[in-house]
Amino acid sequence: MTASDCVALKRYKMQFEDLNISEPLQRALIKEGYSTPTPIQAQAIPHLLKGEDLMGIAQTGTGKTAAFVLPVLQRMAETQKVAAPGVPRALVLAPTRELAAQIDESFGTYGQFLRFKHAAIYGGVNQGPQVRALSRGVDALVATPGRLLDLMDQGYIKLKDVEFFVLDEADRMLDMGFANDVRKIVSALPKRRHSLFFAATMSKEIGDLAGRLLTDPIRIEVAPQATMVETVEERIFFVDQKNKDPLLIGLLQQKCLNRVLVFTRTKRRADKVASVLSKNKIRADAIHGNKSQNQRTFALNSFKSGRLQVLVATDIAARGIDVEDISHVINYDLPSEAESYVHRVGRTGRAGASGTAYSFCAADERALLREIERLTKKKIGEMAHRYHSQEAKNAVGAAAKPAPKKPRSLSRNIIDKGKERSGPRRSRRPASRR
Repeated sequence: MTASDCVALKRYKMQFEDLNISEPLQRALIKEGYSTPTPIQAQAIPHLLKGEDLMGIAQTGTGKTAAFVLPVLQRMAETQKVAAPGVPRALVLAPTRELAAQIDESFGTYGQFLRFKHAAIYGGVNQGPQVRALSRGVDALVATPGRLLDLMDQGYIKLKDVEFFVLDEADRMLDMGFANDVRKIVSALPKRRHSLFFAATMSKEIGDLAGRLLTDPIRIEVAPQATMVETVEERIFFVDQKNKDPLLIGLLQQKCLNRVLVFTRTKRRADKVASVLSKNKIRADAIHGNKSQNQRTFALNSFKSGRLQVLVATDIAARGIDVEDISHVINYDLPSEAESYVHRVGRTGRAGASGTAYSFCAADERALLREIERLTKKKIGEMAHRYHSQEAKNAVGAAAKPAPKKPRSLSRNIIDKGKERSGPRRSRRPASRR
């Protein structure tokens, strides 16, 4: 039995009070109904309370936000410094607006019995309220790279007194083209600081970035890379493209699918699917990069509150969505990159809860399915076709034909470059500043 296995077994006995969490933080945890730390929290918090740099490799839904928010709050409270206007003491860098907002919300939740100020800054909204918050002094600042650099250039933010720096979702940060922005931000930080680095996957580029940011870090990996959450049941439907809509409608008419996240490969497809569902009296909305920040926030809050049964999302927009009790994830389109499948499915079955992931596979997506099964080292079981909806029965009855065989070199090249997808070719330009 490995050390990580021992920790996983102990998680059922260990309490937050065993981790030397301060009384105000414990009170907040109890109020929110948390008593038992997840494996990454149990392993990371003791090291972070000692001030050690940390590199965490963890899947989404493992509780990593609390793993760094709790010790950062506790260590800031111990020194009781007052943050000067525009000079934060802690900086958390996140790749998306949704993730930044949710981390900021976590600071408020866990620090509700502490005296400190926190704020989130991100693009897509008027900077006025953010500038006013900074002018009042902020202890903990959560930011996306683009808006942070904009406000730094305008003189509203100085990073000279940052004591704690957290780079969250580092792999997604690089995928979205923020590598140069991250380097600029890091160059403005003081050399003496406590640095934390989190990613869901590990690559040479990620390792090189971590090496530049961290000093003699502790490395924690709570699950092997590309390992699926054990509490998630995965099933595949082989269905023609034209029959995906009736199949989806038939599934969503089942009572057990009460809070569902549907993934599409493109923004246009997300809007189309949400529209089709709405016309069939299924409460749904779409969230993607072309939506305004207010539209995205409204849709996400409606999904959280239960006003929406279904949220249709693209991969980038969904990164950082942390909604409790998502009963099902449905891959309307298989992702072009196999790693995205792991992140998608990780939206359900979070923190030990059970969940279900359904995937639709058309004939032109068979190669993508093979890549997913090769990455996860498991075969996804085909779903039995039993539904109340006659349309759904007809849809799954029209099984997709096998994809035509291609020369091995051509097929391999298409898969490797992620070009096998429906719709227009995706731009390789860096994502716009958030």
